[in-house]
Amino acid sequence: MARYAKPTRLTREQSRDLTRQRLLDAARGVFMKDGFAAASLEDITAAAGYTRGAFYSNFGSKLQLFLELLERDQESTMARMRAIFDNQALHGDMESYLMHYYRECYRDNGSHLLWSEAKLQATRDTRFRARFDALMRASLQATTTYIAALVERMGPPLPVSAAELALGLSALFNGLQFYCLLNPQAVTNELIKNILTNLCARSSTSLPTQTIPIGTAIPVGN
Repeated sequence: MARYAKPTRLTREQSRDLTRQRLLDAARGVFMKDGFAAASLEDITAAAGYTRGAFYSNFGSKLQLFLELLERDQESTMARMRAIFDNQALHGDMESYLMHYYRECYRDNGSHLLWSEAKLQATRDTRFRARFDALMRASLQATTTYIAALVERMGPPLPVSAAELALGLSALFNGLQFYCLLNPQAVTNELIKNILTNLCARSSTSLPTQTIPIGTAIPVGN
């Protein structure tokens, strides 16, 4: 007669973490489907299979949950970014790294709508805007740091600073991702490769200009 192991009983902390994660996952789906402003606590708790009491045992508000969701998503993106720029198997050219960066952190990132909702919310809520702006700055600074390391490793120096290039690439990729959502057949990987090839070629042959020191705070999300 076959014996079955008894299911492991979760500790109180594990149970709380599981509830919290399910609420976050449910909220992510609701926000991306209906938008942050239109989403209600009832929508989120129903999708997660919990009550309002369970929600307030884990989060003080819908906004607090949204910020944690963004923070976790940013941590995941930064982990992918580190893996890309630390990948020694990639070709030794800026274009190769930027293509991987676009594919991993933008093209294949399902969180674009989530962050678009956050940007809209930041324009309407000054308290949220301050926290969201800090997330955007951290992301931009991480990109700046990795681009600076790539330039130092590969050379020659770019005619713009790493901070300027990071901001420009973020704006470019966000715009391309938006168009990709509307018309994925139009924004192909081949098109992106052509854009980056020309961008890298022009950057390496242009005359030097005044640069911004790495680490300079650049306002984003305004």
